[in-house]
Amino acid sequence: MRNAIYLLVHILIKGKGNFMQTVQKWLADPANQLVLWLLLGGLLFRSIIAFCLYPGIDETYYYLYSLHLDWSYFDHPVLVALTTGFGPWVTGVVSQFTIRLATLILYTGSLFLLYLTSAQLFGVKAARLTLAIATIIPIFQVGFGVLSLPDSPLMFFWSASFCLAAYEFFGQQPGCLGKNADISLSSSRENQFISYQPSYRLAILSVLVGLACLAKYHGFILGLGLLGFCLTSPQHRCALLSPWAWLGLGLFLLTLFPIWFWNMQHDWVSFRFQLSLRFQPGSEETKSSYDLLGLAVTFLAGIGYLFPTMGLPLWWVSWRALWEMGRWGDAGTRGRGDAEMEDKGNKEDKEDKGDIANSQFPNNKQQTTNNQQPTTNNKQQTTNNQQPTTNNQQQTTNNQQQTTKQLLILWVSLPLTIGFTLLGGAQPILPTWSMPGFWGLTLLLGYKALGWQQQSRRWVRRWLQGSALFLGSCILLVLLHVTTGTLQKSGQYALLGGFLPVKNDPSTELIDIMQLRRGFQESPILNQALQDSGFVFTNGFYLGGMVGMALSPITTTPITCFGEDVRGFAFWSEPEQWLGKAGLYVTLERFHELLELTDSYRPYFSSFQEIATVPIRRGGAVTEVFHVYQTGKMLKAYPKN
Repeated sequence: MRNAIYLLVHILIKGKGNFMQTVQKWLADPANQLVLWLLLGGLLFRSIIAFCLYPGIDETYYYLYSLHLDWSYFDHPVLVALTTGFGPWVTGVVSQFTIRLATLILYTGSLFLLYLTSAQLFGVKAARLTLAIATIIPIFQVGFGVLSLPDSPLMFFWSASFCLAAYEFFGQQPGCLGKNADISLSSSRENQFISYQPSYRLAILSVLVGLACLAKYHGFILGLGLLGFCLTSPQHRCALLSPWAWLGLGLFLLTLFPIWFWNMQHDWVSFRFQLSLRFQPGSEETKSSYDLLGLAVTFLAGIGYLFPTMGLPLWWVSWRALWEMGRWGDAGTRGRGDAEMEDKGNKEDKEDKGDIANSQFPNNKQQTTNNQQPTTNNKQQTTNNQQPTTNNQQQTTNNQQQTTKQLLILWVSLPLTIGFTLLGGAQPILPTWSMPGFWGLTLLLGYKALGWQQQSRRWVRRWLQGSALFLGSCILLVLLHVTTGTLQKSGQYALLGGFLPVKNDPSTELIDIMQLRRGFQESPILNQALQDSGFVFTNGFYLGGMVGMALSPITTTPITCFGEDVRGFAFWSEPEQWLGKAGLYVTLERFHELLELTDSYRPYFSSFQEIATVPIRRGGAVTEVFHVYQTGKMLKAYPKN
């Protein structure tokens, strides 16, 4: 860890002159070579996925964020707009790879910060295992490291906050065992509690937590977790009353300016949506009951997304850490009580002996002087006998430090892992909601794996390598199917004739945006329609993202959404601004077949007719069809939901 930090600082200070020499020296250490291999190898693997995998519906919708820059948005804070737009702004190309460029970079940084955190808490050996585990877990690779989602900037600033918290709370050496090695256990604990001194890092930490909130509202849970840790750790409770903490509170609120400024202008709709509206049950029955089957499905699905060889150990280490902390807390309480009683008894014995000696031998001062030499010899013997006690004190201190470190991890992680798992019994949840909690638990799993490695290095190596090879092969196989249809029936690249009918294949929900773009570019009818239309609209916010990402490089015609769930589109335009303009309606095959949906738009336009279709093919087979309607002038505004 120190070598990595030294490398970065040396480069900044010395400049390019000694850059190669410093890099070569750092890479000479095989341990550093492994860290670099994991970071760069993981980046290369994820880059292949990012280049080949079609964009998800959320990603295309967030791309529209970058076209409508604002302080914040209905669904999420602002950072996802910046990370999704980063690649297209830098390269000038709008593609599935460029919208993920910032995600690839940020996740590599998140992994390195996780490594530094583990190194600070548990040592470099545990940090390497933690890095390997986080690199392997599939939901981390794809959800945090490939897809352009709010989770990408969230995990970067989450990891940065965690790393800085580790340096702030555990970067100072406890002063309980200094030169005076014969201090009592109670004195050792007292000195350990006062060894922590709040520093300027608290102010920086507050800003980092604020930036995590600007990525996703999960950042508030991170802040509450850090607050809970300080409240429950006597050694660190003083941080809450320090001037640095109050400065940090002001900086935190200032960092959140984009969120509260935008919400003030829009009746706090984003907070209401995230905290209330999206969790309203769909029926009266769901509102009054809790589904234990849904809870079980959520729990097992989470293990599946993590992969069982990682998910089960992550749950195990979290419960194990809770149990150990409870056991150590009881032992620590008893130990403090015993130590206090022992100190009190020793003090009373000394006072009683002194009183007896003074009362019985008031004139024996000379005799006491003559007997000091034997007393000195006995003192040396007593000091030697205290050495085992000192070692026990050191072990007690180390155990308490490890427990406190685990307390920090659990406070930051368990509210998400347990909270969202329990919520799964009441509402369907998205896979990534609880995953930042498991990200923190990899620190515990890496630490435990270090102990397993000391017992059987071969077993740990097989566990990690076997999981990595199996998951890597599965991910590549799924990627091959999504892009070429190797498992679908009637596909020219199908293996053994294929197994999945196209209509039952959920992977067809991912649309090849480049095919849709070429369909508009190569059709004279659609080209002319784009020129004649004042706006393009769809019937769903997610569909608007697909069409918007496909068309934005070839036309400046604005896109909007008319329907029940329009999300951010409700704030990017006003219904009245389209009056008197001709439009272009784009929808999918399944919505085209809903005649009542199509007919519901006709009263708002002077004319409404289908002019073309754009088929989407995979492996030679049609997997989706876009239907395009041209409208006359808009006669009345569509109701705003």
